[in-house]
Amino acid sequence: MKSQRIVDDERAAATELGYIFTFLLGVLLLTMFSLWAYEIETATRERWNENAIQSNLDDLAAAVERADEASRMGAVDYAEKVTWRLTEADESQMKVILTDTSIDLIDEGGTLDTSVSISGTGAGGHQGTVVLSGVTSVWVVHSDGMTTLQYDRPQSSDY
Repeated sequence: MKSQRIVDDERAAATELGYIFTFLLGVLLLTMFSLWAYEIETATRERWNENAIQSNLDDLAAAVERADEASRMGAVDYAEKVTWRLTEADESQMKVILTDTSIDLIDEGGTLDTSVSISGTGAGGHQGTVVLSGVTSVWVVHSDGMTTLQYDRPQSSDY
């Protein structure tokens, strides 16, 4: 007949504790990796927004300079469509303001405020404000001695 006796063997408990600590270490490493990946994605998105906005403002400034050049030719009307690159920022909180010396982007809901200088050497003044909510293009128009920013293509007054 076989006799059974209880043995104090702690190897199984140590193995189970090892499994638990290994699992917790894996959870910790996966959490750190996901936070790291999220931070990289966020930084990339912010850099894309800044670059797209800067390119948009540079395009607008170039169009304003061309309108100023046309204004120095005399009684000339000029219009140019500038395509607005989309961003992931909340554009309903953004507006572009044209002044005599700069084009300013005001981001009321964030930190994307920026400005681009223009020469202001046109024969007239500069003015205009465009709220960027849903905008895919902005028109730079010189007419009647004033260079403005507009949403829509100007209509011809010659019938």
